[in-house]
Amino acid sequence: MMLLVLLALVFAAIELLPGDAASATSERGEGAAGVAARRHLLGLDRPVWERFWDWITALPTGDLGTSARGERVTDLLADPLPNTVLLGATAFVLTALGALALGLWAAARPRGAVDSIVDLTSTAAFALPEFVVSIGLLLALSLWTGWLPAATVTSADGSPASWTMLVMPVLALTIPQTGWNTRIVRAALADQASTPHVEAAHLDGLATRRVLLRHALPGAWPAIATGVATATGPLLGGTVVVETLFNYPGIGAVLAGAVADRDTPVIAGVVACAAALITVILLLADLVRARTLGARP
Repeated sequence: MMLLVLLALVFAAIELLPGDAASATSERGEGAAGVAARRHLLGLDRPVWERFWDWITALPTGDLGTSARGERVTDLLADPLPNTVLLGATAFVLTALGALALGLWAAARPRGAVDSIVDLTSTAAFALPEFVVSIGLLLALSLWTGWLPAATVTSADGSPASWTMLVMPVLALTIPQTGWNTRIVRAALADQASTPHVEAAHLDGLATRRVLLRHALPGAWPAIATGVATATGPLLGGTVVVETLFNYPGIGAVLAGAVADRDTPVIAGVVACAAALITVILLLADLVRARTLGARP
């Protein structure tokens, strides 16, 4: 239901923007008659709710409609979408691993220097927007040192020509989200530290590492899984900025072009794909949560 409302809002928002797809994609010097004919061809002379109904009823069949330039949206997204998934999935995995490692490191030394440093750096990292991190990486790793290429060059199949071109885009997405999720991991472990079974493990003289991994972490998994899963939305949102800055061949460039063209089917198609991916991640997090809670005595 929420996805239906979101997609309806996409259609309504594009309708409120100045201009339309017919005028945005018209040829230079094309007259009013030509634009009117294009508007009729694209169905823009029909009410927006009729166009939305036609589009949403075709969605279950995998039909995302046709772009304002006459290309099937599924074909338009076929090449850049896997590149975005690769970028987002790599950043997602690194975010989860980094947040878990830093959260455990800080929890092993509560209220100590390490805990304070991790708390400070994670807060600072989360406060930095992706475009600021991207510019900093470009300056440090490309312009000043020349270690990594500043822009992405694509190979014949449309993917990045070298893995080195993934490094800075992945880091630009990972750093802010790692900051946020580190705080979630640390808070979840702190909550577990006050539970009776964790306190009993400390009183039994077990090593701190064993207490964290065997007693505190299993109880913290539901909160950690939920926190990491909810980071999927901001992470995918950040890909649009990061892909643009690094000339990465993903759906960010497609989405930017679609907004300029007022191309509602393309924009709605990108939103639908992103929403489907987020839904899958949240479902997996719910399964982890249910499995963990169900395993408790």
